[in-house]
Order: sequence, then C-alpha cells, then structure tokens
Amino acid sequence: MKKVIGTVTTYHGDEHPYLEGHKVRIVAVLHNAAKPGIDVDGPDYAVLQDDRDIARAGGVTEHDRIEVQPWIEKEGRYSGVTSDPRAADLACFAHLKTGARRAGGRA
Repeated sequence: MKKVIGTVTTYHGDEHPYLEGHKVRIVAVLHNAAKPGIDVDGPDYAVLQDDRDIARAGGVTEHDRIEVQPWIEKEGRYSGVTSDPRAADLACFAHLKTGARRAGGRA
C-alpha cells in the first residue's frame, strides 16, 4: 500500500498561485472532487484521511483533489489552513496530468 497521507511534495499548478513551488503536506484525498458535476453529498464523493481507505477507493486518480497544508518557512511549521488542488498539480502525482487531459479535465 502506497503512503499518501502525510506525504510532503510541492505544488505546480495554476489554480492556487500562492502555493506555486511551495512544499505542502497531504492531509486528505477528496475522492472524485475534480469530476465535472460531482455531487459532494452523493455516493461518488468521499473525504479519505486514511491510506487504507484511499487504497480501497482505487488510489489517487486524476479525478481527485488533495487537501494540503502549506509549509510556512519563516515559522517552521505547516499552516492550519488547507487548500484543495487537483491531484495532478502535485509533484508526487504529476503522472496523472496526461490522464486528466485525456479525460477532458483541466490539467
């Protein structure tokens, strides 16, 4: 099983310009949150905060958003405020960009 929760990576996307190039820590996977028209109250959406749950859901895909905490260098800690970039915009999931483009999503 691949470790996702707690992974430290960098953000490289255009939705959250304040995160560009910054180190972030993964705190949750928002399963299918990047799918067009997703109903966050429906059965196809889930907030996953455990690596076993992520594995059972099929792992991280191009349809997921990832809840991250940015590293605050000058304070030597992670922020208490989170952001939810597309999975493919994180360095550790960059391989998903091609799949997102094929599926018609923004990558």
